[in-house]
Amino acid sequence: MEEDTDFRIRFSSLCFITDHVGFHGTIKSSPSDFVVIEIDEQGQLVNKASDEPIYKVNKILPGPNNLAKKTNLDPQNLSFEERSNQEVNTLAGCSGDDQNYEPGSEKEDTIEDGTSKGEEENIDVLGSLLDEKTNELLNQFACDVKEKWNSKTELIGPSSEFSLGRILDKNQRAILHSAIRQKFPFLITVGKNSEIVVKPNLEYKELCHLVSEEEAFDFFKYLDAKKENSKFTFKPNINKDHRKAVHHFINKKFGNLVETKSFPEPNYSADNPKVVITVRFREKAHKHRKRSLHECQERKVVYTAFTLRKENLEMFEAVGFLAIKLGVIPSDFSYAGLKDKKAITYQAMVVRKVTPERLKNIEKEIEKKRMNVFNIRSVDDSLRLGQLKGNHFDIVIRNLKNQINDSANLRERILEAVENVKNKGFVNYYGPQRFGMGRKVHTDQIGLALLKSEMVKAVQLFLTPEELDDPVNRAKKYFLQTEDAKGTLSLMPEFKVRERALLESLHRFGVTEEGCIQAWFSFPHSMRIFYVHAYSSKIWNEAVSYRLATYGSRVVEGDLVCLDEDIDDEHLPSSKVHLVTEEEESANAYAIHQVVLPVLGYNIQYPKNKLGKWYQEVLSRDGLQTCRFKIPTLKLNVPGCYRKILKHPCNLSYQLIEDHDIDVTKEGSHIDEATLSLLISFDLDASCYATICLREIMKHDF
Repeated sequence: MEEDTDFRIRFSSLCFITDHVGFHGTIKSSPSDFVVIEIDEQGQLVNKASDEPIYKVNKILPGPNNLAKKTNLDPQNLSFEERSNQEVNTLAGCSGDDQNYEPGSEKEDTIEDGTSKGEEENIDVLGSLLDEKTNELLNQFACDVKEKWNSKTELIGPSSEFSLGRILDKNQRAILHSAIRQKFPFLITVGKNSEIVVKPNLEYKELCHLVSEEEAFDFFKYLDAKKENSKFTFKPNINKDHRKAVHHFINKKFGNLVETKSFPEPNYSADNPKVVITVRFREKAHKHRKRSLHECQERKVVYTAFTLRKENLEMFEAVGFLAIKLGVIPSDFSYAGLKDKKAITYQAMVVRKVTPERLKNIEKEIEKKRMNVFNIRSVDDSLRLGQLKGNHFDIVIRNLKNQINDSANLRERILEAVENVKNKGFVNYYGPQRFGMGRKVHTDQIGLALLKSEMVKAVQLFLTPEELDDPVNRAKKYFLQTEDAKGTLSLMPEFKVRERALLESLHRFGVTEEGCIQAWFSFPHSMRIFYVHAYSSKIWNEAVSYRLATYGSRVVEGDLVCLDEDIDDEHLPSSKVHLVTEEEESANAYAIHQVVLPVLGYNIQYPKNKLGKWYQEVLSRDGLQTCRFKIPTLKLNVPGCYRKILKHPCNLSYQLIEDHDIDVTKEGSHIDEATLSLLISFDLDASCYATICLREIMKHDF
C-alpha cells in the first residue's frame, strides 16, 4: 500500500490568522505536562466533587431471611439472584456431578443462604398444586430421564413424556410451567388444551455435550428466570474451538433471546490464557409483554455516571479494559468527547447495566492501568457526543527558544504571541489527534472508504501495519498477507481491544463484503461514526485553508455567517446560517469571526462563491459526487453541521518559569543552566483543539 504523507507535513500547510513571529518549544514531555479537564454543560469542571451523593447504594433486594413467611406461589416473584445458586442435584441419585462450582457467580449477583430457601419455594409450589401421587410420578419421571441419559439409552416410547393432567386455572398453569422448569431444567413443559405435558429437554442434553452438566443445569434455570440485566457465566476455558461451539449453540438455539460475549479472566496471562463466555438477555427480549408500572420500574435499565481519570492511555483502550472488568461490552459506555492519549485527562462517562456498587468494586484493579473513577452516581440516561461545554487545559511548554534567525528577547516574543492569540483568536482547525498519528493510514482514509461502501478496503486500512517491528504490527502484517483472522487473533496482544473485536467478527463471518460489514458492527456506533467524521474534518481543514488563502479576513458575498453567537457550532441549525449578500459585503456588515463553513453531511448548505465550487470539486475528486452521507448497512447517518473558522481561548492565564522551579525529574539528564518553560491555562469550546491553539501561539508545528 502506498505510504501516505506524514501528518506533520499535512499540518505544516495550514494557515495562521495572526502575524507575530512565535517561538519554539516542546509540549507533552510527560503526560503531567498536558492536563485536560472536561467542562460539563453547567460549566463545572468534572474533576470536582459532585454536589450529589458520590456513591448511592441501590435499594437492597429482600434477602431470604426478610421474605414473608407465607409461601409465595409465584416463582417469578423470586429474583434471579435468589435462584441462581440453588443446589444442582435436587433429586437424590439423579446426578453425581461436582457440586462446588457456582456458574455465573459474581459477588453482586448473589444473596447468601438463598439456595435452600429458593428450593423450598419450588417444592412448596409443586406440593401445593399437585396431588401427592402426581408429584411422586413427576419426580420419578425426572429421575428416569436422567438415568437414561447417563446410561446413553435413547428416550423412546411412552416414558418420553409425562402428563400432569388438565389444569383449568390459567394462573396455576403458568406457575406450574415455571416451577417445573426451575426445579428440573433438563425438562420442558408444553401446554395442550389446558393439559401440561412434561418432556425431556433435548437442547439441555445437547448442551451437556459441550459443557458440564451443572453448567447446563444452571444455564437453563437462568434462561427460564428471564431476569433482565442479569448475566450467566460459563466456566473458564482455554480451548477457543470449544468456546466457539458453545457460542454457536447458544446463538442458534436462543439467539433471539440472549447474546454471548467472550472475556479474558481478570488474572488472564500467557501462563493462564483462560477466557469465559458470558450470556445476557437482549434488551428488547421482553418488550412484547404487557407490564405493570411496577414491573416497568423494576426492569428499567441501570445507568451509572462517573468521572474517569486516565494517564497516558488511549480512550478506546481504557473503555475496553473497563468493559472487561465490568463484564459488559464497549458500546455500553457513553461519553461526551474523545481525549488525548499522552496526557492526564478527566472526563464524564456513563455505563449501562452496571450499578454504582459494581463500579466502586473495581477501583483498585483499574489503578494498575493508570485509571481512576470517582463522582460515581446513578443517572437516568447515557451521554451523547458533544454533550459538554468545553475543556479546560493546564499545559507546560518546555525548552523554550527563539525561532531560527530571530534574535529578539525571548520573553517579549512569548508575551507578544500569547496576547495576540488571546485577542485575535486562532484558526479553528481539527487537530492531528482527529486523524491518528500513523504514517501510512489516517482515520479519514478509513472514513472515505466507509462512505464509498468499500467495506473490505476499510478493514484492510484499519489493519494496515506501520513500519515498526512490534507484536501489534507483526500481527497486522500477517493479516494483510494471509487474511487469516484466526491466526492473527493469536498474534494480536490482548490490550488491542478494537483490533481483536474486529478480528473475532472476521473469523466468525469471513473476510467478505458482508463479513466486513458485520465486523464493523463489533465497534460501537460512536466509533464507527468517528471514522466518517474524520474524513469530513479533513475536508473542512482544507476548505478553511482555501477560504483564507482566497479571501483573507474579508467577509465576501456568498460566505455563510452565524446569526446567533450563543449557539454552539455543532448545534447550529441552517435557519441560523445566513448567506452574505453583495450589499452586506459592501457595507462590511459582518466580521470574520462570524463566518462558518459546512462540515460535510446531507443537511447542510454550501457557500455561494468560489468556496462552494471548491467543495464540489473535492467531492468529485474523492468519488463522492453522488454521496448522500448515509450508510444504511452500518446504520450511520451524517447530517453535517457548521463550524466557525475562528475561535478564541477563554480564561487564559500564563506564567514564565525556570525549569529548576518545576518539580520534574528527567532520567539520564543534567541541566547545567536553567531553561525557560511556559505554564499556560485556558478553556476551549467543545470540539476545539489545544494543540491547534498552541500552534497559532508558537507558529510551530508539533
